[in-house]
Amino acid sequence: MIQWIKKLAPPARWQVPVVILSGIITGLGLYIMRISNAVSYLSDKPETCINCHVMNPQYATWNHSSHREVAHCNDCHVPHNNILNKYFFKAKDGLRHATRFTMRAEPQVIFIKSAGKNVVQENCIRCHEKLVSDNHGIARFEASKHFRIERSCIQCHRETPHGRVNSLASVPNARIPKLKSPVPGWLNRLMKE
Repeated sequence: MIQWIKKLAPPARWQVPVVILSGIITGLGLYIMRISNAVSYLSDKPETCINCHVMNPQYATWNHSSHREVAHCNDCHVPHNNILNKYFFKAKDGLRHATRFTMRAEPQVIFIKSAGKNVVQENCIRCHEKLVSDNHGIARFEASKHFRIERSCIQCHRETPHGRVNSLASVPNARIPKLKSPVPGWLNRLMKE
């Protein structure tokens, strides 16, 4: 084991620069995690979604919907079949969102991807299974049986729970919780000087 570690060690004249460079990279990595509020993405709090201002209209419309009391963002937008799939999907989606936001490539109008549509459909059925499969409900809506079986829920319920969110400017006067800045106070003061 020690032989293996010795093989990875740089030559003596490179050890100090490698340690310094490793420290800088580690420090920058930790700073990026802090500034991006990375730990918050492990939670299911809806406020996490507004770490990125692009999601403010979606948060505001959800916050005024009937779903607010019973479902948060991850209840609809993340798979619930197992914990590994849940966090894999969150990481994949989160990295895509973070990359787009960092590169300033976020679209004016946000559309859900096909993988996300499938997850939302599965979660609609998971929560509203009785509505779709209950014999009494089916009897009342026999004429629309093909709609419930052959179509996705969002084809008819497109505005649930977000209403009409057409762009970043859709809800200009929405009240969004003011998030605490992840930038340390000393850095803010330094930037103002």
